[in-house]
Amino acid sequence: MMNEPQDKDQQDPNLDNDESSDEVESTEHEDDDLQNNSETLDFGNIGAYKDTAKLEEELKQAKEQMMRAMAEAENIRKRAIKEREDAAQYSISAFAKDLLDFSDNFRRAIASVPEELKESDDRIGNLITGIAAMEKELLNVFDKHGITKIEPMGEIFDPNFHEVMFEVPAPGSPAGTIMEIMDPGYILKGRLLRPARVGVAKDEDGSAGRIDQEV
Repeated sequence: MMNEPQDKDQQDPNLDNDESSDEVESTEHEDDDLQNNSETLDFGNIGAYKDTAKLEEELKQAKEQMMRAMAEAENIRKRAIKEREDAAQYSISAFAKDLLDFSDNFRRAIASVPEELKESDDRIGNLITGIAAMEKELLNVFDKHGITKIEPMGEIFDPNFHEVMFEVPAPGSPAGTIMEIMDPGYILKGRLLRPARVGVAKDEDGSAGRIDQEV
């Protein structure tokens, strides 16, 4: 006689226990795997964050170095252009300085002849006229090349363009007023070639302190 199947509620209790144990163990493994994966991701992200921050800092430093290098290169380029322009503009300065005394001699020659002699002797008058024409032509050449004559009669002494040779009493004139020009000055395109050599009015009390300090 065949045994009837056992009722579902009367199944082997050991089987239920085994299945429960398997489910618990499986759940524990899943939790362990999840925790391990989570820890691995966290550590990996921290390392990635550190690497990214380091790369960003290195990139920032590289950009700063590049900007400094570009600025320095631009400054060098500008200096080179300025030096080239100065060399072109002031290349004749040494030659021009040598001609200044030559120009002064024209003026001295004209000034050395008394007026009455110029009027009384046509030959002397013609000679002075010729010398004056030569001086004018030389000054025209100077002007063509950017050389300007300085004749600051009546102006206030400026140590940047004038050189005091002597002081004279000058009642009614402010101290430092230029009263006499011994030699004119010259400027080459804004740069001083030679200061004007002048005599100036001194203080009413006779002191020369103001001029000395300004020089």
